[in-house]
Amino acid sequence: MTAEQMPILMAIGTALLALGALLWALRVSDGARGAAKRYREVAGDRETENAGLKSVLGAHPGVILVWQGDALELDGDEITPPELYGSPVALAGLLSFTDDAISPDPAVRIVEGLADLEARDSAGQDTTLRIRLRELRESGQPFSLTIIGPSGRFLEADGRTAGVRAVVWINDTTIKGLEESSARGKLEEARQVIARDPTAFLDMLGKAPFPAWRVSGMGRLQWANPAYIEAVDGGNLDRVLERQLMLDQAVNEQARKTITDGAEHDETRHIAINNQRRAMRVLTFPLSGGAGCMAFDVTEQENSREELNRHVRAHDETLNHVADAVAIFGPDRKLNFYNKAFRDMWDLEETFLLDRPSHGQLLDRLREKKKLPARMNYAEWRAEEISYYLDIDGVKEDKWSLPDNRTLSVTRQRHPMGGLLVLFKDITDHLSLQTRFNALIKTQSSTLDNLHEAVAVFGSDGRLKLHNRAFERVWDIPSDRLKDKPDYDDVIRGCVPLFHDMDIWEGIKVHITDPSARQSTTGEMRRSDGSLLTYLTHPLPDGNTMIAFADVTATRRVESALRDRAEAFEAADRLKTEFVRNVSYQLRSPLTTIFGYAELLETQRNGPLTERQTDHVRAILSASDHLNKLIENILDLALIEAGRLDLELSEMDLEEVIHQSVELVVSKAEDTEVSVRAEITGRLGQMRGDERRIKQVLFNLISNSLRFTEPGGEIVVAAQRMGEMITLSVRDNGSGLEADKRATSFDSFVSGDQRGAGLGLALVKHFIHLHGGTVGMKSVEGGGLEVTCWLPSQAPVTASLPPSQTSFEPQPTAH
Repeated sequence: MTAEQMPILMAIGTALLALGALLWALRVSDGARGAAKRYREVAGDRETENAGLKSVLGAHPGVILVWQGDALELDGDEITPPELYGSPVALAGLLSFTDDAISPDPAVRIVEGLADLEARDSAGQDTTLRIRLRELRESGQPFSLTIIGPSGRFLEADGRTAGVRAVVWINDTTIKGLEESSARGKLEEARQVIARDPTAFLDMLGKAPFPAWRVSGMGRLQWANPAYIEAVDGGNLDRVLERQLMLDQAVNEQARKTITDGAEHDETRHIAINNQRRAMRVLTFPLSGGAGCMAFDVTEQENSREELNRHVRAHDETLNHVADAVAIFGPDRKLNFYNKAFRDMWDLEETFLLDRPSHGQLLDRLREKKKLPARMNYAEWRAEEISYYLDIDGVKEDKWSLPDNRTLSVTRQRHPMGGLLVLFKDITDHLSLQTRFNALIKTQSSTLDNLHEAVAVFGSDGRLKLHNRAFERVWDIPSDRLKDKPDYDDVIRGCVPLFHDMDIWEGIKVHITDPSARQSTTGEMRRSDGSLLTYLTHPLPDGNTMIAFADVTATRRVESALRDRAEAFEAADRLKTEFVRNVSYQLRSPLTTIFGYAELLETQRNGPLTERQTDHVRAILSASDHLNKLIENILDLALIEAGRLDLELSEMDLEEVIHQSVELVVSKAEDTEVSVRAEITGRLGQMRGDERRIKQVLFNLISNSLRFTEPGGEIVVAAQRMGEMITLSVRDNGSGLEADKRATSFDSFVSGDQRGAGLGLALVKHFIHLHGGTVGMKSVEGGGLEVTCWLPSQAPVTASLPPSQTSFEPQPTAH
């Protein structure tokens, strides 16, 4: 193929393509024109058919309402506009029923005008077109109604579903001259009633003291009586109707609900009337073409009901605080009320009690939980409990012994509001207390009968309540004479032969019978038989008075003897003290002379002495010193036992006192080859006490240890301060002391080794006690003895004797 042929071939191809496209376009065009022609033909047929159907529907002597598909799904009770078919004459006639309709759409106006008129279905039941339209919409329920219109006109309404459509036919049967016997009969009956007194109904409602009014099927106010006009402060009926003045919005809603449901509604609410808040009972009931309404002032009733409810709540709250269990059953035998004690006593589930079980169900539940008393025939016992609702007269009470060892007192009585009130009281503790009380009374009676004292109890009326056998024995009164609660005067007549002072008997009577003179008194009675009695009157808490008599004849004799003996002892003690003092003084005077001349001889001023003479003089001096110290100790002990020795208190350095006391006996200890040392723990500080007596205590303890310690032994004087207390102890490793001797070692004139007078440890004990401390003794492991003194750091303050009044200057001694 050449280059010159290419354009020719492309031109030929293009021409062929264009020709093919032209041919395809012509074919398609012919098909579309044919389809359009056929569509026009079908559409024309349908228009002709629709025109024919409309002409047929237009010839119907009524109206036809048609709702398409979704138009059936209405929002609440609002009416969706339907398609309207029928004759113009019928349409014009039905529009006369629409005076109260508010919609501009004719079809909706017809439904609004007829929806709430009085109607009857094929079964003779009263209903309304609104109710049956709702049933047709919700469940597709067909209906046939006869509607009674104004001026005696009757309409027929039939509703059906057709596929997704709902259709309602409405015919004016009056135009056709048809009779609806049941509807007409009802209308004629009402007319005859009104004909007897045509103005009676309006006069009655007009003069009624309660508001009454009528609303249309659309909820518009149509009529009201003067009480209503006054309640809404409307002035006159025309103004009320023009302004559509309602009692309140809630009342209007209640009327609409009555129109919708076709049923009466009775509600009570608070409404402001004449600027006052009043409780109004509003009654709304369906009427042909709307609803009738009445309002009754129930403020007083509601106030009374609220007051009653408050009383009931207060009553319930009171019962909830009662310790006893309470259950109240209503006339229907169901549990109306129970308190907290009832729930706790039986431990029942709250849900079970709140379900208001019957009396029988409650007993069955308690039996299941094994809380009821064991019964041979439970069914018979249960029937007996239930029978109290029928034949109870007054109060019925018995006792239940429960399986858990509790005892209940069960009381049943009729409730003022009907039904039964049951009270459960746990008397377990009461019975236990009663048993113990009876046992106590028996014990007291037995105790009184075994008393030696005579006891009699008189009441405030002067009669004998109680007496023991000793009372009969002491006053020699026969028991028969004291029976049957004799009077006080009768009892006293039996006592007068032994004690005839009537003033005392009358005084006792006053304390028994006079409330203002009820007080405890005591006295003595010396009787004609020589015996002596003491008496006591004592008021008892229960209003009675107890009189007790005790024979103290022997006691007084013993007291007299003891008193004489005590006086003799006191005299002997005084004589002993005076004797010790005199003897000490009498011994000291010649002893001082002997001691003086012995010291003079020891100085050898009158000439030298031989060695033997010197030994004799020293023996005299040692014996004189020993005797002087013994006299001093005896005098100290005598003053202590007479309570006439006081301490001379002052602040002292206790550590220094201990060292001085140790040094005082070191020379003697060296002679016996016994080591004496002080062992002081910590710092002792100052102590308030009698320094001279503390030194005497330490010296006596160390000297006592020297007597029991062999040569080569050791004596330790220890001291330690512990807070406000100070311990002083003297410990040795000598021969010790037997336990039986340690028990009496601190007694006066008791010596452990018979080598001393036994006054050293006795004085230690007394001096330590005067300082407010204590002293003790114990054996030391391995042999030896330890005496410990516990002293307060501040000795108690006592009156000290002035130095000038001290008849001696005691020196430390080992005895």
